[in-house]
Formats: sequence, structure tokens, C-alpha cells
Amino acid sequence: MMPLTCARTGEPVRIVKVGGLEETHKHLEEMGFVPDSEVVVVSKVSDNLILKVRDSRVALDGALAKKIMVEEGEYHTESIFATAH
Repeated sequence: MMPLTCARTGEPVRIVKVGGLEETHKHLEEMGFVPDSEVVVVSKVSDNLILKVRDSRVALDGALAKKIMVEEGEYHTESIFATAH
């Protein structure tokens, strides 16, 4: 587990935990940063990140990005559109 600021550009990571005070935690979750969701770092400038979360791009400063703990590795989701044969 590592802070989102340590994730490599272009590689999907899975959110494990969203920290911070209640207000910060809620704000990040409203932006789509929830446990078990995928995030991709699109670009980094200093500690500031451009991220792909869900179908959006979001900018976060380093202080907020450090409150999001992630894991590397393959990310698997089950499609809600998958059908059983």
C-alpha cells in the first residue's frame, strides 16, 4: 500500500483507503475516490496530479493525493453487462 502520489503514470491502481478528516474524506468520495475503484495517474507536475477516475479527469494537489492509499497490480472488475451462458 502506498499514497497515490507514488503511483506510476499510466498504470492503473486500486484505491484501498481514503483518509483525512470527515469533510475531506467525504469530498474525495464525492469526486469518485472510493475504496476498490480504479485510478490512473495521467500526469504529474511536482506533487500535483491529473487523474482518471471513473470516466472523468480530476486534478488533485499533493496534500489531498497523499490521503488516498492505493495498491498496484492488475485491476479486475466484473462487468454489470456480462451475461451468463
